[in-house]
Amino acid sequence: MSDIRGIFAPVGTTFDGDGNLDLQKYEENARKFSQTGLAGLVILGSNGEFVMLNMKEKVTLVETARKAVSSSMKIIAGTGCESLRDTIELTKRCAGAGADAALVITPNFFKRDMNPQTLEKFFVAVADASPMPIMLYNMPGNAGVNIPSSLSIALSDHPNIVGIKDSSGNIVQISEVIAKTRNKNFSVFAGSGSFLLPTLMLGGVGGTLAVANVVPEYCVAIYNAWNKGEIDKARELQLGLLELNAAVTARFGIGGMKSAMEMAGYWGGNPRLPILPATEEVKNEIRRIYDEALALFSRVEGGECGC
Repeated sequence: MSDIRGIFAPVGTTFDGDGNLDLQKYEENARKFSQTGLAGLVILGSNGEFVMLNMKEKVTLVETARKAVSSSMKIIAGTGCESLRDTIELTKRCAGAGADAALVITPNFFKRDMNPQTLEKFFVAVADASPMPIMLYNMPGNAGVNIPSSLSIALSDHPNIVGIKDSSGNIVQISEVIAKTRNKNFSVFAGSGSFLLPTLMLGGVGGTLAVANVVPEYCVAIYNAWNKGEIDKARELQLGLLELNAAVTARFGIGGMKSAMEMAGYWGGNPRLPILPATEEVKNEIRRIYDEALALFSRVEGGECGC
């Protein structure tokens, strides 16, 4: 799978009242997402609370999602771990569970050791051992480690490294990768709904967006409008998404995102401790922002969002 494009939701993980995986609700969410125009799902992303899951749970979630949606919907599994050995093992197991590609974040506990030379050896070793294509995952806001554009450009020459999800928000860095990668099939994805359209306008081909857990049709509409040359429409939708995107990411975190999913008719539930659910005050604020975003979508798109 060398050509990865479109809008992906990094799906939230559903837990029951005791904090165990709720696979029935997870499967229901996956089936509903498959009807929204999304190109695929990212399982075990940051918004899936991947650091809170053990390896067995991770593989189980990939298996569950793969069975819930058609083969035409791509499944990308987040397989990055702190050690190279665990990353390779999880990547192989997720491939066996039906994932189409792996999303590999930077190791980050020993930050001072994660220089470009170390990261290059890590990603090349994973790509060499992986039975499926891999995408780089740049998430300096959480990981505290940045993949510089020069390294992304160098790694794009590897035949099994097919793209990058960049959540840095550094549009200069993203543009440098797009401009200088020699492999024009290398997929550059916006890692946040806040800069989806700018990334597309520079030559990116998609996005993996936390806010797509809440308003997937809205996110797809931005992508489709851009591809149709409807620039004013794409711009208005992009600007109208900013407040909701911020609410379910930096402002209110995983708890806020899950409460917004409930508003949109998906199963959200509580995060796994120590992350706390949203307070009633936060939920009320998210409801206001969510309703405003849907009103704008309905006006610009000329119909109701199925979100």
